Amino acid sequence: MEEYKYSDKEIQNEKHLSVINVPVEIPVSELENQINMKIKGLIYEDNSYEDDNNDNLKAKVWKISPIKVIAIDSSFLFEVPLKIWVSAGYRISPLGIKMSGFKDTEFSIRIRLISKLGILPNWKIKSETYVDSYDWITDPNVKVAGINIPIKSMASRLLNKNFDKITEAIDEQVSANIELKKSAEMAWEMARQPIMLAKEFDTWLVVAPSKVVMTPLLAKNNILRAVIGISAYTQTVTSAVKPVVPTVHKLPDLEIVNHVNEDFKIGLISLVSYEDAARLATAKLKGETFSFLNGQYKVEVTSVEMYGQNDRLVIKAAMKGSINGTIYLKGIPDYNPDNQQLSLKNLDYDLDTRNAIVRTAGWLLQGQFSRMMEKKMVFPVGQQIIDAKAKIQKALQNYKVTDGVILKGNLSDIVPDKVYLTPKHIYSVVFAHGKVNLRVDGLKGI
Repeated sequence: MEEYKYSDKEIQNEKHLSVINVPVEIPVSELENQINMKIKGLIYEDNSYEDDNNDNLKAKVWKISPIKVIAIDSSFLFEVPLKIWVSAGYRISPLGIKMSGFKDTEFSIRIRLISKLGILPNWKIKSETYVDSYDWITDPNVKVAGINIPIKSMASRLLNKNFDKITEAIDEQVSANIELKKSAEMAWEMARQPIMLAKEFDTWLVVAPSKVVMTPLLAKNNILRAVIGISAYTQTVTSAVKPVVPTVHKLPDLEIVNHVNEDFKIGLISLVSYEDAARLATAKLKGETFSFLNGQYKVEVTSVEMYGQNDRLVIKAAMKGSINGTIYLKGIPDYNPDNQQLSLKNLDYDLDTRNAIVRTAGWLLQGQFSRMMEKKMVFPVGQQIIDAKAKIQKALQNYKVTDGVILKGNLSDIVPDKVYLTPKHIYSVVFAHGKVNLRVDGLKGI
């Protein structure tokens, strides 16, 4: 009896879990330019002489030249040159004469900041900046009646008290100018768009993303780099029209990992119909006579039919000669990637056939007829897989999904899966493994 576990559609639309890599490359020079565009001129001012520390100072702080940014691993080193104006209140008594008032002065310092980068599950960049050190470019100097007012220590206290305003400004600009989520959403959406792999066969690649991971942002050669990995189920679909994009949830929360798997997997299929396989087998056996017991018995296979019974292929062979009738053999179909051939393993008589042979033609068992038939049941199907791989490889070389989004891939290893029997065909399925990148312009710069 014919029995099948799989349908043609199930095999053609089989899904495989893969990872699509999305490289992230952000030049530190671009980040530096953006920060300098946003942080310029007056950074903060303190217009009150009175405060909790009784500093008796008013101050204004400006950026006087471009901020320099150096990235090392997951940290930024900022060098911020500042001009500071201070109005200092004083009270002195030279020669017993009490004097008080306010004096203004300007001086310059260079602050070095260190910022640690992190990425939150909601895709926001978290920057934690602190002051590493600073030095005086020009010293503060106030003289009243020829007397130097000790303002440097007061200015230092003022700076220490207000450094958080500078670090907050840096954190704000770093977070604002490393925008990952919008570009990641674009990559997520573009990954879902069906890709025509082979027009002549109406074959499409359909991707259903399910999860997103990302490596930490690390700097090398002054470029911030990371890899986003979109875990997805890939499948090849045969359709005369563009397949409908499946509905998926919005971009999921981000998970940070140390390494993103590069394994992209796609099924390559070769198929042969039962009719074609039977025709090829009949042609191989035509005119061939099988002898048994030193020629006492001879048989010839006149025709072959094939069909499936779960995981086994049934051979229905019509015979003439010393025995006239039909015998049934069953074997396990197998694809050998070395010779790229479909064959049968452990071909043997069906139980009912064996019982009948024992009663009427025991000599057929002694001649190992099933082993001889097994050697004939070999079908070259590898060219279909070679052609399918070549067409998919060509499609993945530089596929433009849309403006600014390019899919690039390379298929390398071929790993056998198994042979599937459906009501119409014998499918030999192998996995093509490789690496596929989705390059998005927004993730290659700011």
